[in-house]
Amino acid sequence: MKVKIGYRDALIVVDMQNDFMPWGALPVPEGDRIVPRLNEYIELFERKSLPVFFTRDWHPENHISFKGHGGVWPPHCVQNTEGAMFHKDLKMPLDNKFIISKGTSPDFDAYSGFQGTPLDSLLRERGIRRVFIGGVATDYCVKNTVLGAINLGYEAFLLLDGIKGVDVNPGDSERAIQLMLDMGAVGVEVKELT
Repeated sequence: MKVKIGYRDALIVVDMQNDFMPWGALPVPEGDRIVPRLNEYIELFERKSLPVFFTRDWHPENHISFKGHGGVWPPHCVQNTEGAMFHKDLKMPLDNKFIISKGTSPDFDAYSGFQGTPLDSLLRERGIRRVFIGGVATDYCVKNTVLGAINLGYEAFLLLDGIKGVDVNPGDSERAIQLMLDMGAVGVEVKELT
């Protein structure tokens, strides 16, 4: 399948932050391996002057998702820490780049890039109809961002070669991919985009 990208399209790169890399506080196995592939997508969208959105967890120290505050996760992506920074090799375009911070208030968790953020309004004011989504983790924030996009009426493309899952339970990532496809996402790889 060939997909021609154009002025109604945007790229969403989900949570490619140090704490989600293999050396981080909440590691996604081989999460760093998809950086070169995501850079290919970023460069493609940049060449066509299309917007690229980077979501990030940007938690206060007392965030509700942390084990010490009633959550299930170790502290991660605390605002202004090294762990919250994007992977050093991730290509950040000079123009048409947007950083979307989520989970910024202590008492509100957000797995989707759309929850409690301006992402939807930024896409709409640019006339975006289709979103191409990759990053980490397949079974959490990627899944919820894809489903959020579909629920808001966007056509969502899942970057099958640009995602990695955490698989807390074996098979979580495969089940997440199947759910996204069942809900209407279209699975693509970089070689299919023009």
